[in-house]
Amino acid sequence: MVSVTTAQLYEWIAAFLWPLFRLLALIATAPLFGEGTIPRQAKIGLAALIAIAVSPTIENLPVVPVYSFDGFLLILNEIGVGIALGFTMRLVFAAVEYAGEIIGLQMGLSFASFFDPSAGGQTMVLGRFLGIVAMLLFLAMDGHLLMLATLVDSFSALPIGGTPLSADGWAAVARAGGTVFSSGLLLALPLVAALLTLNLLLGILNRASPQLSIFAVGFPVTLAGGLLLLMLVMPQMNVYMSHLIETGLSSLENVLGQLAR
Repeated sequence: MVSVTTAQLYEWIAAFLWPLFRLLALIATAPLFGEGTIPRQAKIGLAALIAIAVSPTIENLPVVPVYSFDGFLLILNEIGVGIALGFTMRLVFAAVEYAGEIIGLQMGLSFASFFDPSAGGQTMVLGRFLGIVAMLLFLAMDGHLLMLATLVDSFSALPIGGTPLSADGWAAVARAGGTVFSSGLLLALPLVAALLTLNLLLGILNRASPQLSIFAVGFPVTLAGGLLLLMLVMPQMNVYMSHLIETGLSSLENVLGQLAR
């Protein structure tokens, strides 16, 4: 008969709980896993399964009671690591949706919005469309697996109960956000420039022919022109979005290295 002592049972539970907090924080904030349409039970179950698989590989776990004050500080530290990694990758998709909203405004689609349960508010159709395209590219590139692999590697680079999170890590997250959002603006720039030129031509046409109802003509012309341009540049946008996702994945390793300092 196999006997299990209370100390052994507590050690097993602690080995499961410490990585679980980091995993839950990443799944709650990361793209794909953190979508509002995914049930919370599924998110918790996924985090628990990964924690069960990862816990035997983690060495030098802290000998700190989970329910103590020191344990509470360690829990906050683990949650911070997961949030930093998940939020870094989430910025990529926020930049793509931001680019879609800018393009939609120039096309006159500011009214074309709907309630998005995953975002918890009103979302423009074009921004959500580009976000879905980026998500499909993310899956095609195995980005979700690479993101989870980075999190598993973080238990070696940033051991549980090690040094507190460095401020340089949060500065790296901020720098990644600035880089990604500037990339999102560059993603929208070709279409925005073309649509601004089209609006300028419509303004010149209105001055040359005042009797022409520019409001009746301008909207369908801008909308049709924007959709045509979007169709033409979509292949190049997919290439740029793939590069943007690769940049986000490389930023994960940079943020992890800065957090471990």
